[in-house]
Amino acid sequence: MHRTLKAAFREEMSRGRKLFAAGNLNGAFAAFERAHILGQCYVIPHTASHWWMLRIAWRRRDAFEMRGQVVRMIGSLIISRIWVPIGNTGGANVSPFQPMPIAEDLARVLQAAGRPIAHKS
Repeated sequence: MHRTLKAAFREEMSRGRKLFAAGNLNGAFAAFERAHILGQCYVIPHTASHWWMLRIAWRRRDAFEMRGQVVRMIGSLIISRIWVPIGNTGGANVSPFQPMPIAEDLARVLQAAGRPIAHKS
């Protein structure tokens, strides 16, 4: 993983863990979604973002999100290096196959790291 991308990913994950510890589950989930966008092409970072989303779902007792995160964690272990839906935030509220727009700040990080920010049509 490119150092700029790794630093941004770690920053989002750290922010998410701090918010989780503080009980701000909405803020934590948003940080892990951002981390997901940055790390989804790499097996361990991709899976880690889903693990933390699963922890939030567990804390909320949200069965729909828990099921979605378990499925996504399995998928992240299998397909992260093959294909990912660029920009997908990783929550169970969106299709795991749906590319999504990327926030400008994250797009700049991905571009600096030489990662695609759009699927080729």
